Amino acid sequence: MPRSQRRRTALAHPEPEEFDVLDILHAMSDPTRMTIVRTLRSAPERACGTFPVDVAPSTLSHHFRVLRESGVIRQREEGTRRWTTLRAEDLDRRFPGLLDAIVTAYETSAAGREQPVAAVRADRQDPRS
Repeated sequence: MPRSQRRRTALAHPEPEEFDVLDILHAMSDPTRMTIVRTLRSAPERACGTFPVDVAPSTLSHHFRVLRESGVIRQREEGTRRWTTLRAEDLDRRFPGLLDAIVTAYETSAAGREQPVAAVRADRQDPRS
């Protein structure tokens, strides 16, 4: 079926009272997802294909889904594009200071220093080897 004829399903976005701190911590435990969050802190809304990450589109979709389903981001479709925003106000109302604390801790850790996501990934051991 051509993409233009596919039926789009509504994207799942939890309400702030449904946010679970463990889901949020899990969502923000990945360097790629942290790059997405840090990028959105400085840009109110971005199209999905414009994030500075070095991953396959299907992998990026997975990361967006994890962030969206935990409540960290909101996505909306407009034509053929999907736009992403950080739900900073919702997160801060539910868990005051959590987002800032996680981002600050990440930025001061070795993983969060200004190295590209691809370089962070290259330092990891492949569990299959």
